[in-house]
Amino acid sequence: MSEDTRIIQKTDEQPGLSRQLSNRHIQLMAIGGAIGTGLFMGSGKTISLAGPSVLFVYLIIGTMLFFVMRAMGELLLSNTGYRSFADFAGDYLGPWAGFFTGWTYWFCWIVTGIADVIAIAGYVSFWWGSLPLWIPALASVVLLVALNLPTVKAFGETEFWFALIKIVAIVTLIVVGLAMVFTNFVAPNGSESAFANLWNDGGFFPTGPMGFVAGFQIATFAFVGIELVGTAAAETKDPEKNLPKAINSIPIRVMLFYVVALAVIMSVTPWRQISGDSSPFVAMFALAGLGIAASVVNFVVLTSAASSANSGIYSTSRMVYGLAQDGDAPGVFARLTKRRVPANALYLSGVFLLSGVVMVVVGDSLIEAFTIVTTISSLCFMFVWSMILISYIVYRRRRPDLHEQSTFRMPGGVVMCYVVLAFFGFLVWAFTQKSDTLQALLVTPVWFAVLGVVWAVLRKRPVQMARAAAYEARDTHTR
Repeated sequence: MSEDTRIIQKTDEQPGLSRQLSNRHIQLMAIGGAIGTGLFMGSGKTISLAGPSVLFVYLIIGTMLFFVMRAMGELLLSNTGYRSFADFAGDYLGPWAGFFTGWTYWFCWIVTGIADVIAIAGYVSFWWGSLPLWIPALASVVLLVALNLPTVKAFGETEFWFALIKIVAIVTLIVVGLAMVFTNFVAPNGSESAFANLWNDGGFFPTGPMGFVAGFQIATFAFVGIELVGTAAAETKDPEKNLPKAINSIPIRVMLFYVVALAVIMSVTPWRQISGDSSPFVAMFALAGLGIAASVVNFVVLTSAASSANSGIYSTSRMVYGLAQDGDAPGVFARLTKRRVPANALYLSGVFLLSGVVMVVVGDSLIEAFTIVTTISSLCFMFVWSMILISYIVYRRRRPDLHEQSTFRMPGGVVMCYVVLAFFGFLVWAFTQKSDTLQALLVTPVWFAVLGVVWAVLRKRPVQMARAAAYEARDTHTR
């Protein structure tokens, strides 16, 4: 091997994770990652804050994250030995970056999973209000861990059907909404020309610049998990073909599932009549005269939360497995079952998700708990997305040969990396504009302080010192 050969160089023949996720699994995982609980439940509050300009909010965030995904795709395909983006972060930025990226991503999904467990408990209480909330919360954690234990294909099948339910619900809403518009349906206090509801009450920016900014705070959480296909790289069949397909379809998903769906909702119902405390999807179906709308949409958002929690358990277990292989986590988490599933890493994630059950038991408000954890999650995901972009910038500088050979180059290259990083800076500022999100922003650095202390201890171990020396030697050679 030459001196500049990658630190990470594994092959499918080595014992490890099994490539069982097919194209349909990866496509639906990508869609499931793009359609979060935030769309079904959080979009009502976003509309109440930003008005019709919410369409631009979701479009801008989706566009920016598309470039993050393209950068991630080019890097993952530059070396199919990469198990996830934590690997190429460690490869290009140093072992510390793999450690911080991997554990922060684990923390992101644990926090998101806790929010989902809290949400699941609330959704189940819609039908069984007398049932103690901790029972559905505990049952959801046990069930999702059990679904992930058999094989990675079992996870893929579960996520496939969860995502399909969400797609059917949104497409149905769009079709029903358009039928109402073209049959001259007039909502209470609405315009005779339903599409005019998008601009006839203060224009597209009725709440002003700060209302538009406020929309970004909540909308960001709707996109967490969009990078999920990056954690499945080591278990994807034919990654050179299937990963680009999943990534390139992101703009279509954003336009259809966010922009079109919300445009239809606001065309049927004037934006001022959409409550920030409830799902606009329920209100839409209710206006259509569907009496079971509340139950149907409650089922959809329940499966959406379950889908997110399922993705969280999967991705955190794979991330911990990779960290353990690199010496960044206890070796016990690097063990696989006979079916090549990291069971110990799954159990670890399940145990931490049980804290969601505790929050349900001791908390005063489900919504308050949900808001805090989702804000922390959004901030940590932005850190991970930023590390992907910074890794790409270094990759372009150090390995221009790999970029030239790539068949899946990132549009805009390094320039777009800096544009998206500046956008993330804007998002952090936006989070300071509301008291509840500001609280979460101030708490989040505690996590990085804890990681810093742990890394200061770990980096002195022989395995980490050897990795650091190998990185320095390769870095010196490629400068």
